[in-house]
Amino acid sequence: MSQEKPRKPKAQLDLQQRSTLAGEAAAAIAEVESALDVPADPTAAAFFDVDNTVMQGASIFHLARGLHRRNFFTTRDILSAAWKQAYFRIAGVEDPEHIEKARNQGLSFIAGHTVDELREIGEEIFDEAMAHRIWPGTRALAQLHLDQGQRVWLVTAAPIEIAQVIARRLGLTGAMGTVAEHVDGVYTGKLVGDMLHGPAKAEAVRALAEREGLDLARCSAYSDSSNDLPLLGLVGDPCAVNPDAKLRAHAKEQGWRVRDYRTARKAARTGLITAAVAGALAGGTGVALRGRKARH
Repeated sequence: MSQEKPRKPKAQLDLQQRSTLAGEAAAAIAEVESALDVPADPTAAAFFDVDNTVMQGASIFHLARGLHRRNFFTTRDILSAAWKQAYFRIAGVEDPEHIEKARNQGLSFIAGHTVDELREIGEEIFDEAMAHRIWPGTRALAQLHLDQGQRVWLVTAAPIEIAQVIARRLGLTGAMGTVAEHVDGVYTGKLVGDMLHGPAKAEAVRALAEREGLDLARCSAYSDSSNDLPLLGLVGDPCAVNPDAKLRAHAKEQGWRVRDYRTARKAARTGLITAAVAGALAGGTGVALRGRKARH
């Protein structure tokens, strides 16, 4: 008598479905962004995590602090976000309990606000809190891929609108991030699927690769977190940047590239090598910053 295969718990199926939906939603938006690009090397691309990979600290925290200053939510809310950020920086890893709470809360604080409003504020917050936290070494790595005629996307749990701001200001192809539901340009406070975190990032890249004709064996991915192992393991050229302990050990075992820009010595050495590239990129942002300051 045959036996049925054990079924996965409903909660696990829901998590997989949320990750898939989040990834597909993020990839669909990225596809629209990249439609105007004509890459010299169309089958290879690079994917960069943002938090502690491209920039120091968590982009969602910098966003939250900027929105708090603009009365989007209460001091109690920002203190909770500050604790999560402090834990993240001290421990060097993302606490699954914090991630789950963040998922349950979703992006409720932007409910009732418009997409255009968040994008405009995102530009201001980038200038205020993010521009000076970009790691020059990682920025140079992204530019190397662009110089080789490859497209470069950010892949982050931050809201897609903020991810797009960061990508545009750094001169990258586009971004994939957490997609918040909106109706007629007004946020409902709900997520489309889940946060773009962990397995959802791999789903997003897989969906984008299929739509854009990318050969994942020729693609690169960069991250600091062991939570992104599904993404890093998806491509032929994974690289650990400012890695946490678990990712560093895994990268060493697998023979992956490792880049660490957190110490002054390494940062200085990287700066000497990449000064020309980083300086050229910084020029565009610097002009925007100076213009904004002049208007204040």
